[in-house]
Amino acid sequence: MSEHLKNKLKNASSEPGVYLFKDKQNNILYIGKARNLKKRLASYFKTSSLKGMGTKTGVLINKIAEFDTIITKTEKEALILESTLIKKHKPIYNIYLRDDKQYPSLKLDIQNIYPHLSVVRKLKKDGAIYFGPYTSSNGVNQTLKIINKTFKLRKCKTKELKRRSRPCINFQIGVCLGPCCNAVDINAYNEIVAEVILFLKGRTPELIYSIKEHMYSASDRQEYELASVLRDKIIAIEKTLEKQIAVTSDLNDRDVIAIAQLSVLSVITLLVVRGGYLLGTRHFVFEQTISAKPDLIREFLNQYYEKNTFIPKEILISMPIQDAGLIEEWILAKKDKKTKIIYPQRGEKAKLVLMAEANAENRLKEQLASEKNRVDILNRLQNKMNLKKLPVRIECFDNSNISSSDPVAGMVVFEKGKPLKKQYRKFTIKTVKYQDDYAYMEEVLKRRYVKEKVSEPYPDLLLIDGGKGQLNIGIKILKELKLYEKISIAGIAKKDDQKGEKEDKIFIPERLNPVNFGREGDLILFLQRIRNEAHRFALAYHRKKRSSTVLRSIFDSIPGIGEKRKKLLLKHFGSISTIRDASIDELSQLPGMNSNVAKVLKQRLIDASNV
Repeated sequence: MSEHLKNKLKNASSEPGVYLFKDKQNNILYIGKARNLKKRLASYFKTSSLKGMGTKTGVLINKIAEFDTIITKTEKEALILESTLIKKHKPIYNIYLRDDKQYPSLKLDIQNIYPHLSVVRKLKKDGAIYFGPYTSSNGVNQTLKIINKTFKLRKCKTKELKRRSRPCINFQIGVCLGPCCNAVDINAYNEIVAEVILFLKGRTPELIYSIKEHMYSASDRQEYELASVLRDKIIAIEKTLEKQIAVTSDLNDRDVIAIAQLSVLSVITLLVVRGGYLLGTRHFVFEQTISAKPDLIREFLNQYYEKNTFIPKEILISMPIQDAGLIEEWILAKKDKKTKIIYPQRGEKAKLVLMAEANAENRLKEQLASEKNRVDILNRLQNKMNLKKLPVRIECFDNSNISSSDPVAGMVVFEKGKPLKKQYRKFTIKTVKYQDDYAYMEEVLKRRYVKEKVSEPYPDLLLIDGGKGQLNIGIKILKELKLYEKISIAGIAKKDDQKGEKEDKIFIPERLNPVNFGREGDLILFLQRIRNEAHRFALAYHRKKRSSTVLRSIFDSIPGIGEKRKKLLLKHFGSISTIRDASIDELSQLPGMNSNVAKVLKQRLIDASNV
């Protein structure tokens, strides 16, 4: 421990607050909170404490060159500030939950006169009710399919209900009330909305009871046709209920959180229990974090429930945490919802926690096995391709253009065998004005490797999509930048079916023929996966850029559509394909549009898509 840190520690406050550990480059390594800053900081630097700390904690301590503290009035304020700073700085030794936009959710826009369900990937504070996130697209689609068959909500995807001259097929087959054409009683529609909410919240027994009451009432009034419809609805819901797993005898909503941890990995498992039924399981895997288990659970609770719109009345955890009361207060203040954080030790709740712990331990074993397999692949790849060092970081480049139109390139990054999407990069070709894939690659490589950045270290292996020609361009650039001795390079070329080739070819410097992988075919499959990801990424960027160019040229050629109307069209419809698929009436209803301009726009977009 340096004299500078010793002096800072002596002068540290004993008040509650937040501390930030930094390295020599002033990068924030870790953010924590403390009831007593002086005591908490001292616990990191005591020699006796260091002996009992894990390997990763020891590594962190050795990296600390500076620390800052922020004093707060209360420990609750420190808790909130810690969460805010972690979200802002994303330190490598803290856990950080990514935005749940990648997980699908169901949105019910109750502010609309006739609400409908839609699948979304980003939750907003817009007054709508969100259900999820679901663990898979298949799960959310299956749920939506059941609802569409069972409940007569409108199915049209437009945000606002568009009036139609005649109803769609959903009305004709009896799965929609058709409010777009018919005068549907709002109260009757809202009853259906209430049923859907109960269903999605997992309160199916309560829903079945309610529908049965309506069925018996209809039967007593001799409305047998209505009673028959309600009976069929009950049967459909009961079939869904049969597939659900009952885990508690009561009908309460709960989240169950457990943790499994080894020195290299931590797994937090969340069981979602709604109405006494287990609806889903999610696993969150974290690397590098140095926090103890209770601190990890606390950080998880802060971040997960800050983003989640639905919070159950009970949150069960697999071990006691010091700040449970503070987090309950924070949830009440932030979400205006009262919830209890419980560490159960007996009964049904304790069994739920044991189930979550077993799932967490199982996922941890799977992750460790997967990690071991990735390390094995990287070791064998180094030996087979005679690489300078273990290819922990691999960068792969691919160009994308059509007849020199809007040429772009994409770079994907794989670290420890896994995609590192936050470090993917897009390149728009700037200096090459003609069709030349070699020149495109030369420009992009120079722009990427002219200078190493802390946020973008040099790769251990540079993989280029192409054969010997592209490989030679890469070698030339690395030599010019004096990086050839530091970075290994390879080219991956597609197989030639006409020559009877059975697999893609990997070319490396100073070797005439491609590498022979023999029985280690999984290595070339691994490299193909990286190349395919680079191709997907570059192609997606090219399509977006080309679509923007096409749309701009189409808009510019139509009188009456200026910059404001361009933005309005894109904001309302979201994409070119949606604008193209919209009806003339839908386009005409936008401010400033009319049927003549809408017809011209639609036809131009159809013509452009057929080019």
